[in-house]
Amino acid sequence: MSKNKMLRTGVVGTLIAAVCCFTPLLVVILGALGFSAVIGYLDYVLLPMLGVSILLIVISLWNRWKNTKKDAA
Repeated sequence: MSKNKMLRTGVVGTLIAAVCCFTPLLVVILGALGFSAVIGYLDYVLLPMLGVSILLIVISLWNRWKNTKKDAA
């Protein structure tokens, strides 16, 4: 996976997980669709997704920093 693609994937995943975790948007949508029984399990999926997405961002930025440092030398 290229550095830019990994960074974009991490940012998009983080934004999606943050919107779903910190706003009631997903809860309202699932309730309107009749899937309110799933709402109790959202934290088991969304919080790890947020962590993995943030980890992707950190790894991507670390690789980018390491490569620019290597190219400068």
